[in-house]
Amino acid sequence: MSALWIALNIWLAAWALNVWLAGRAVQGARAGKLLVPLIFGAAVLVLWEGLVRGLGVAPVILPAPSMIAARVAGSLPVLWQDFAQTILKGAIPGFLIGAGAAFVTAIAIDRSAFLQRGLLPVGNFVAALPIVGLAPILVMWFGFDWQSKAAVVVVMVFFPILVNMVAGLQASERMQRDLMATWGASYWQTLVKLRLPAAMPFIFNGLKIASTLALIGAIVAEFFGSPVYGMGFRISTEVGRLGLDMVWATIAVAALAGSALYGLVSLIERWVTFWHPSQRH
Repeated sequence: MSALWIALNIWLAAWALNVWLAGRAVQGARAGKLLVPLIFGAAVLVLWEGLVRGLGVAPVILPAPSMIAARVAGSLPVLWQDFAQTILKGAIPGFLIGAGAAFVTAIAIDRSAFLQRGLLPVGNFVAALPIVGLAPILVMWFGFDWQSKAAVVVVMVFFPILVNMVAGLQASERMQRDLMATWGASYWQTLVKLRLPAAMPFIFNGLKIASTLALIGAIVAEFFGSPVYGMGFRISTEVGRLGLDMVWATIAVAALAGSALYGLVSLIERWVTFWHPSQRH
């Protein structure tokens, strides 16, 4: 039980340190914003390690973080192959294709009242369909390679981005649009110079939501058919033979990849929408 008590003490010390940092000026600095979540994350891992070792939890139930890290270090070639198949070939292409299609469709909806009344309700209906029902159909249509995973990702990310962009195109004020009209601006000039900049916070909100959905869609699609590699394939295979350390190693890589993609979209958002009040802190 000594490991458990050590972990609990480290957790309490990290908690007290975070509370102290949160009440100081360092919290407003960039270093403080990075330091607090890093300390919290490290404390969670230490507590997890202490609980597993102190209570004697079987690895088949919940492996310790050190065991997962050792598995990651010992399986880098396999994990990289799975990462390339699921993320680089499935999630990212599907995310880009879905975002591009949503952008074009949103412009078409904005220009057509008919599409706005007819397409959006249909889109909401399709978005409500369970992905576990659509995934096997798309795998049968597009085959077992990365194309079917990208197709699933396109379906998952298309409508969140579309809905946010359609809402964002209406975010500019009526007076601003009237002012552009009095200057003789065309639809496209108004779109580029006024409405798209005003819509950027909405668009990036949709992109951030879609960045996590893309990874989920690619992994779920691999449960219904894939080559002999990929994160979804690895998870389903290792669960079948109780290789829980490899399952958690794959989950850890997926979580890091999803966080990196979300962080990249957030960083681009800061560059593009530096003028927005939400970025002034």
